[in-house]
Amino acid sequence: MTAQPPDVDTVTALVADAAAAPSLHNAQPWTFRYLRDVGVLRLYADPERALPRTDPENRGLHTGCGAALLNLRVSAAAAGLAPLVRLLPESAYPELLAEVHLCGGGPSDAVLARLAPAIRRRHSSRLPFRDEAVPADVREGLCEAAGGEGAQLLFPGAWHVQSILDLVRDAEGREAVDPGVRGETARWTRPEPSGTAGAGEGIPGEAFGPRQRGTSAPVRDFAVGRPMPGRGRAPFETNPNIALLGTARDEPVDWLRAGQALERVLLRATGDGLVASVTSQPLEWPETRWAVRDPVSAMGHVQMVIRLGYGPEGPASPRRPVTDLLDVI
Repeated sequence: MTAQPPDVDTVTALVADAAAAPSLHNAQPWTFRYLRDVGVLRLYADPERALPRTDPENRGLHTGCGAALLNLRVSAAAAGLAPLVRLLPESAYPELLAEVHLCGGGPSDAVLARLAPAIRRRHSSRLPFRDEAVPADVREGLCEAAGGEGAQLLFPGAWHVQSILDLVRDAEGREAVDPGVRGETARWTRPEPSGTAGAGEGIPGEAFGPRQRGTSAPVRDFAVGRPMPGRGRAPFETNPNIALLGTARDEPVDWLRAGQALERVLLRATGDGLVASVTSQPLEWPETRWAVRDPVSAMGHVQMVIRLGYGPEGPASPRRPVTDLLDVI
């Protein structure tokens, strides 16, 4: 064990990095509590930031919190710490998602520490990518990153990619006729730029990207029919590079592992010079989620659809201040 628990300034920096993680609609559904006397940092789900119509089982909420947990682990490793993590440590309190014991002994994880520079560089890019394949060795590295967190990353063949694109369109159609889902999306997204009120959360207009013209990349259109003056159209890649992230089982602990795997893949991709966006649209409807899975793969449950490629980085989405996230006792 280390002699002293990390000080509050160190933990504040860890939480700031954790909060740079992606989440469904950038709702940032997490809070943290630091027990400074014992060096334990707790990660909680924030039910006020759940999306009950889009994410009724809270699968996306757990995935986002898992991504924040991975960032926390990476940041801790870069600070020379070797944290011990317990997922869902108290069954009587399901909102307590993880306990991170920051006074763990042993060396820090050098592999994770190398991902730290990518934490603040990683942004979702909903801009057009180049029609350029991801090299096999880069794909293998991304698959290794997912496997390191107990998940699987699969790059489906051309026929399955086309099927996934069709399912994305199907899900978009379902969303368009569901006023509850549309209203939830409108609540967390703003056609206005990020300098407006409520700018610490949600997705601002500049992060929507252009509307697609003549192509069908799996990019969610957060405008949901709202007018956006000045927003143009652009052709996206004809043959998008799609990856499926999945787990063998489909319980809350698996969703947390999937979130950690997702962020580890995204950080590795950022370090490899790739840009990415993610979508869960076809996974949000039971009628389409089962069809996203590759029937010839061993992946039991798809947790996220990832679009990867080479192109412009997306703008940074806003983040809430750490003072709103961290409670120290």
